[in-house]
Amino acid sequence: MRGAARAARGRAGQLWPRPPAPGPGPPPPPLPLLLLLAALLGGAGAQYSSDLCSWKGSGLTHEAHRKEVEQVYLRCAAGSVEWVYPTGALIVNVRPNTFPPSRLLTLCIKPLRGSSGANIYLEKTGELKLLVRDGDRGPGRVSCFGFEHGGLFVEAAPQQDISRRTTGFQYELTSRPAGSDLHTLSAPCRPCGDAEVLLAVCTSDFVVRGSIQNVTHAPEQQESTIHLHVSRLYRQKSKVFWPAPEGGGWRGRVLTLLECGVRPGRGDFLFTGHMRFGEARLGCAPRFRDFQRLYRDAEERGLNPCEMGTE
Repeated sequence: MRGAARAARGRAGQLWPRPPAPGPGPPPPPLPLLLLLAALLGGAGAQYSSDLCSWKGSGLTHEAHRKEVEQVYLRCAAGSVEWVYPTGALIVNVRPNTFPPSRLLTLCIKPLRGSSGANIYLEKTGELKLLVRDGDRGPGRVSCFGFEHGGLFVEAAPQQDISRRTTGFQYELTSRPAGSDLHTLSAPCRPCGDAEVLLAVCTSDFVVRGSIQNVTHAPEQQESTIHLHVSRLYRQKSKVFWPAPEGGGWRGRVLTLLECGVRPGRGDFLFTGHMRFGEARLGCAPRFRDFQRLYRDAEERGLNPCEMGTE
């Protein structure tokens, strides 16, 4: 971890430990020759593909005894990073110009299936927080954090044999309103507070009233699928719920972590959540009668951030 922190403070092509400063040498070559050399060296080292949204590279472009830190720049709100034969480290800079500077942003990452060979950290001013450990199972797990909290630092894990190893993840960057709590994204098993529930009603990608019909588990993905029968559809930005074949409501399913231990049960709930990588993921889900009481109390005090029918 100490080596990783030193690496996070590096820049593209820097090594650790830093080599001694060069002494005086011959005068620099003329500008046209410099440009030619830059073009030739760039072509020789470009053993990767990159566009504004995604990056794919190889650690084989690094010398085995040098722990290089390579900068990756992405300019889209969604894409992927794929690093084959990982060695050294990457600093991933996501800087899209599609959001106003004043908006708060959330960055979510989802490891690709079979990803291995590196640890993924949230990096801010040289401090590292582990997001995905090399060898972790459950490739479906999504990690979200405030974009203003830092960037991504990907460090190759020590390996005797790096063959057949690829580290990769998808990323999505979305805007969020001021006052929203990222803790509900990173820890969906934690019950939401009253203010979080009221805000979730206004900001979630889907808001429905319904009951749990069944829950299926996928231990290898560390996820549970909640099958819902919906009696009232307040909002859905994507086609999460569809009319029930037998009529009288809608059907749909949402995902949550296996560790949350969700089980089928009686009664109606207010289900909220967000779309992450094309999948509906559960956010706040209070019992509907508790939400009604909470909503009416906030309405009487003029504290509701938005209006919705609760009958």
